[in-house]
Amino acid sequence: MSAILQCRQRLVTIEGGEGAGKSTVLSALRGALLADGFEVVSTREPGGTPLAERIRDLLLSAGDEPVHAQTELLLMFAARAQHVQQVMLPALARGAWVISDRFTDSSYAYQGAARGLDHDFIASLERNVVGIEPGLTLLLDLGVAHARERTRGRDLLDGSAPDRIEREHDGFFERVRAGFLARAAQQPRRIRVIDASPDAASVATAALAALADYRATLA
Repeated sequence: MSAILQCRQRLVTIEGGEGAGKSTVLSALRGALLADGFEVVSTREPGGTPLAERIRDLLLSAGDEPVHAQTELLLMFAARAQHVQQVMLPALARGAWVISDRFTDSSYAYQGAARGLDHDFIASLERNVVGIEPGLTLLLDLGVAHARERTRGRDLLDGSAPDRIEREHDGFFERVRAGFLARAAQQPRRIRVIDASPDAASVATAALAALADYRATLA
């Protein structure tokens, strides 16, 4: 018998393609919850624990050996399993809010929609390895061309080079975007789509409004 996903109401995830502004939104949500007196754990994927961060390095480093799509997926879930057990579940158990820059929806978009891996296989890993889903997911939706402009500007500003996944072609990211939007269409109560094309302050304001609406449903 397959495991059943448990919804964790105080788990909020932020999804979207490269350059959508997830870090800015995470900071705004964190600030709002802290101002209301809550403990907030902010984290990211892949990563979030020392071991998971080492797996992140393996995933994102541009090495000489090609990374098979299934290898990428399994490494993502290995990091996620560690993240859930070591960070998320303990924080949620003590009543904290957890805000994560990416979670399992990214695997459906990147490894599923973009790399063509089987949706049911990803769902099986989600149920049996992760076991939880967010109460709220904010999907920051941004066109690929606009996202490219932002990431180019960011890389020039901080002197960083694109990682292995950021180096993918536009068609790949179009499939990622389509995958995210398909997930949102399937789960409209959990996934709120936010237009990420305006300035950062406007996107953060929309995200804060979505969080406030969600919290009102929990009262």
